[in-house]
Amino acid sequence: MTAVNLPPEVPADIQPGDAVRPGRPVHVSRYTLAARINHWITAISLVALALSGMALFTPRLFFLTGLFGGGQWTRTLHPWIGVVLFCSFAILFVRFWRANLPARVDVTWLAHANDLLAGREEKMPEVGKYNAGQKGVFWAMSALIIVLIVSGIVMWDQYFYDLTTIPQKRVAILVHAMAAVVIICVWIVHVYAAIWVKGTMGAMTRGEVTGGWAWRHHRKWLRELVSRKPRAPAE
Repeated sequence: MTAVNLPPEVPADIQPGDAVRPGRPVHVSRYTLAARINHWITAISLVALALSGMALFTPRLFFLTGLFGGGQWTRTLHPWIGVVLFCSFAILFVRFWRANLPARVDVTWLAHANDLLAGREEKMPEVGKYNAGQKGVFWAMSALIIVLIVSGIVMWDQYFYDLTTIPQKRVAILVHAMAAVVIICVWIVHVYAAIWVKGTMGAMTRGEVTGGWAWRHHRKWLRELVSRKPRAPAE
């Protein structure tokens, strides 16, 4: 039988557009333009959803309805913003789920979390494109957005009133509120981490990071990229 040479399997950490760009300094492409647009649509939708939701949650925050044109417009727009968030995150999920699958190194990373908080990053294990903390945020967001869209549909009487009972709607209101509080907390952690780790914001604005940043924070991912050929041309 004739041997068939199959192309080497691409590691799950490596995604379309990831590439090392030689130069001084070396730059590493981390996110494509499409991925960045997808991310920011999701982020803006989540912020708008949180603000409009809080405005409807308590009279103390009703003043936030002014951001959306008043109370009636806020009530109308809130569920539709939720639909936009769900659809945008669904695309984001398809893009990134493979790179966020749990790995053995994640257990080791979590075991050294105190070293990370203390600034002893040299004691952290080498990780791929995402560390255990980033993966935790990804999967938490995935689960919470599903809970929010399902409970939101149960509450959306304009279109789905006849599909559920009053007791079910009451449960949905409670679940929706609890999930909203948790996802806001997860979002705060996500933003704080992005600001805390210098250079991270540039990855989602310019789409690239320095080689030094990649070596320090995601060394395994950088090694995998360097071992691939051809490299991206220098600019």
